[in-house]
Amino acid sequence: MQVLVTLSLALNVVVLVAVCGGLLVNADWARASYGPATPARGILLSVYLALGFGSGVLMVVRDPSMIAAVLGVQIVYKVTTPLTVGTLRHPVVASNLAIAAFHSLTLAAVWQGRH
Repeated sequence: MQVLVTLSLALNVVVLVAVCGGLLVNADWARASYGPATPARGILLSVYLALGFGSGVLMVVRDPSMIAAVLGVQIVYKVTTPLTVGTLRHPVVASNLAIAAFHSLTLAAVWQGRH
């Protein structure tokens, strides 16, 4: 279980550092994937920063309940992105689904470890 937790949290940190960096500097790929800089994109950046920070903290403070909550929220929002975006072909949707699948394995392991 601990290996999966470490991998999920590290995946969050690595991906979110890259994505937040791209959004902050308004990189071409960020505009192509997330659209132009708007208040809505700024709100999304805030959510991403919170998830990245929380994941970094949880790499040190290994609280299974907090880890389960962070991963659970991420799984829900990532799995619902095809519905909110309206396609499976968008690169953010595709990466969200792949990450959600991995986080689901981790969440199942955390859940089993607590029972």
